[in-house]
Amino acid sequence: MTRIYLDNNATTPVHRDVIEAMLPFYRESFGNPSSTHWAGKSVKGAVEKARMQVASLVNCASAEVVFTSGGSESINTGIRGVAAARRARGNHIISTLVEHSAVFNSCRSLEKEGFRVTYLGVDSEGMLDLDALASAVTEQTILIAAMYANNETGVIFPAHEIGAIASERGVCFMCDAVQAVGKVPVDFKSLRANLMAISGHKLYAAKGVGALIVREGTQFRPLILGGPQERNRRAGTENVAGIVGFGKACEIAEASLHYEGERICTLRDRMERGIEATISDVRRNGHPIRRLPNTSNLSFGNVYAELLLEELDKKGIAVSAGSACSAGSREQSRVLSAMGLDGASMRSAVRISYGRENSENDLDCLLGLLPGMVKKIRNKG
Repeated sequence: MTRIYLDNNATTPVHRDVIEAMLPFYRESFGNPSSTHWAGKSVKGAVEKARMQVASLVNCASAEVVFTSGGSESINTGIRGVAAARRARGNHIISTLVEHSAVFNSCRSLEKEGFRVTYLGVDSEGMLDLDALASAVTEQTILIAAMYANNETGVIFPAHEIGAIASERGVCFMCDAVQAVGKVPVDFKSLRANLMAISGHKLYAAKGVGALIVREGTQFRPLILGGPQERNRRAGTENVAGIVGFGKACEIAEASLHYEGERICTLRDRMERGIEATISDVRRNGHPIRRLPNTSNLSFGNVYAELLLEELDKKGIAVSAGSACSAGSREQSRVLSAMGLDGASMRSAVRISYGRENSENDLDCLLGLLPGMVKKIRNKG
């Protein structure tokens, strides 16, 4: 059975060149970067090379890159670290209803510790109202936590405008760029964010590695305490192989970003046109233009997404019904709910996220099967 993977917003396959870059650091180059002898020195250099590769992709200084275990740790460190460091100034945080669970639950936990959080809504296309954001800022506001791109719908937030509002009001801006980096150009210097989260496994590196980009001069309290690694910003012996692979993945992404973005966007648009031409009562969820080039979120009328996913899985086709972090949960999508979708539209929503290994043949296969599957489920209903 042919297997087709169309769930790249959940995770991506590790690039073969990334694997090759990692392998020596599981074998001969096994040293601890903190060691001062020969086994540590060469490894330390590899970590610093990776730091420069990450910095080059997102246009920041290499000293601003703090390696972590992934997106969730970066987000938790950024939000909780700033909240702790700025507590004396105020206790108000602004976020949105459509954030990833790492952001949303970090904010919810801070509410239990005496912080006040304003959760802003979005319109029917998943876009944030910047006037509402500006109006929500008070003298007590210390942090704005908002995403660059949504993991379920692919909607791209006005992150640069958010950064401008935060900067003008003297508020820290923590940007979750996990879904954006490697898919669209992300420029940390012009973003005016104080902190930005990245995850390796979203851009063809291994799982278990990521980065928090911390603008010089931004104060935060580290989440993980111990040794002086990462300039006292994240303790613990570095995941050297993962970091080296992460750096290689960033190098590959930078070299192919524009070409791959255009290629994948062409595949996505072709797929959506094909679905709309062959299946009735299909709704696209999210902004039609301001979205990631690789993401489709579609609601199929009178179809339960779980049943459609089961049928596709039987044929070896992997898609999802939303965020991988909420897979298996019976709760409806917080993102789609905030956009005003009714229950039936939320229950029938499917996310298709394309990647660098997908081809037109994959789309032909899916388009050949999907109409019959939808018809079968509707007939049973």
